[in-house]
Amino acid sequence: MKERLDALQVALTNEMREREFYLKNAARTSNPAGKAMFQQIASEELEHYERLKELSEKWSKQQKWPETIPLKVKETTVSAILKDMVKKASKLPKGDADDLKAVRTAIDFEANGAVFYAKLRDDCSDPKEKAFFNLLADIEHEHFVSLKDAEELMTDPAAWYQNKESTGLDGA
Repeated sequence: MKERLDALQVALTNEMREREFYLKNAARTSNPAGKAMFQQIASEELEHYERLKELSEKWSKQQKWPETIPLKVKETTVSAILKDMVKKASKLPKGDADDLKAVRTAIDFEANGAVFYAKLRDDCSDPKEKAFFNLLADIEHEHFVSLKDAEELMTDPAAWYQNKESTGLDGA
């Protein structure tokens, strides 16, 4: 149990550090879509932090997985922001090198987060505990996929549009 409480403390630190990173980059970028994406992920990381903090406090007091904690978190809406970005793409200012660097750093954060929560999930036997950490792993993975999408859009817009539009080169 102490191991998982320690892991929760690591998760709390990571979620807050990531939130601060996303807020900093939302304030820095001049690209409205990038700003919206970073703000959304920051908001989702804050929600994760709050659920993990509540869990950690109850778990510490009860010395077991709490029965009464609300363990749902909202699903991510980052992919919707990216889709909206496409509709406005011709009107948006281009991202700069700092935006790309931030997206790539965020990709690493989210990949590591997904692996971290999946390990917590795999190390426990309580079905509620498994489900909670699985949900967090899935959301971090969705952030990862959305950020990879953003990276492709920034580095190779033509390929990104072709993949998203699913158009064939044969004219069909």
